[in-house]
Amino acid sequence: MEIAYLQTPVGIAEFQGDEEGLASISILDENKPIGIIPEVLEDAVYQLKEYFEGSRQQFDLKLNPSGTDFQKKVWEALLEIPFGKTISYLDLSKKLGDVKAIRAVASANGKNPLWIVVPCHRVIGTNGDLTGYAGGLHRKKWLLEHESPAKQTALF
Repeated sequence: MEIAYLQTPVGIAEFQGDEEGLASISILDENKPIGIIPEVLEDAVYQLKEYFEGSRQQFDLKLNPSGTDFQKKVWEALLEIPFGKTISYLDLSKKLGDVKAIRAVASANGKNPLWIVVPCHRVIGTNGDLTGYAGGLHRKKWLLEHESPAKQTALF
């Protein structure tokens, strides 16, 4: 498994993957030396840079996360949430066919190993509150504002 790091506006992103695909992207609170990016991770690092620069809204990467079949089903559903949009945990549960599975869906969402690429940050509470985010609610807020179609501009 190869590893690479990228400085982002919300912390250091750690990429892990190999020829089989990208296994994980996580956000770190501690600093890591950026170093050389392994060839198998170059495209993932480049695409995430584009996302933060505002020039990429969708990712085109070979993904290979580890998880249960149910978790993978939830993560596949997350990929269908458009850039700049959100969905509630309840609506995601309904979309997956079982409104009673809301806790399991929320748990799977929280175990998503592919930060930003599989957009778990786009899932919010039914009342619109920002709830639960492994990377911290301050990062979730930043990401949703970054993707917001209505950017705040200076008045003067």
